[in-house]
Amino acid sequence: MEPEIPIESFKIFATGLDHPECLAFDRQGFLWAGGEAGQIYRIDPEGKLTTVANLGAFCGGLAFSLLDVLFVCCPALGVVKVDGSGEVSVFATHAGEHKMICPNYGVFDSAGNYYVTDSGNWRKNNGYLLRFTPDGKGRVIGGPFGYANGLALSVDENFLFMVESNTNRVLRFELKPDGLAGEPEVYAEECGRFPDGLTLDAEGNLYVSCYASDDIHRITPMREKTLFAWDPFAILLGSPTNMAFGGPDFDVLYVANLARTTITRVPMGRQGQLLANQRVKTKLRPRPSPI
Repeated sequence: MEPEIPIESFKIFATGLDHPECLAFDRQGFLWAGGEAGQIYRIDPEGKLTTVANLGAFCGGLAFSLLDVLFVCCPALGVVKVDGSGEVSVFATHAGEHKMICPNYGVFDSAGNYYVTDSGNWRKNNGYLLRFTPDGKGRVIGGPFGYANGLALSVDENFLFMVESNTNRVLRFELKPDGLAGEPEVYAEECGRFPDGLTLDAEGNLYVSCYASDDIHRITPMREKTLFAWDPFAILLGSPTNMAFGGPDFDVLYVANLARTTITRVPMGRQGQLLANQRVKTKLRPRPSPI
């Protein structure tokens, strides 16, 4: 299968990172990323790095809250908050009575609820989907699963997509008014090898980045799957793990390459779906939480 776009369309945006796993944009347009040894990087629009903090251990998924505070999944510590000045505090080690084994990736909704995956142990089928309300109370809302990984929330916030990496598939949950998740359905299968990250564009296309096959797949709203991009040499896509849309017109896709020291990017010709923190402009008016 030929990729939709040639790998030469990707360019290096930033280099010198310590094997970045994830990346996320703040409301000011700065890109943030984590490093293998715990580094938290802030990257300006020209690609210049500043190390804002160091957690001392591997950084997984990054997400910004409605208040534009960075939440970092750090398996050694739990979920950690990092503010703009670099101050670090542990947000959670448990969700209710459930102690997280490997917090991996999180996403916020417009009410300030934080959904996060606990991957568990590889091939132990002890991964879970968790949810924290704005007051910090957490609970398990789905599982057990295989290696629960990346998340993406539909624009109407009715559906949550989740990667199950050890089965190479994407699951979809319908979110109920009480904040719980319905039974998962298999949304897509055979999504490369070791799918890791998810992101949505404004047209509802779901992009799946694959750590072990150095490629990105696109799944349309009609569930048609195509190979979006592939790097046979694993240079511009080198174990891609997570993605984020950015740029002045929000139509550039940025990719973290865990096997390398780079973040690469590619013009998309279509806009990305705004995340919850990016939809907040001047005055915060999140809808009330159902719990």
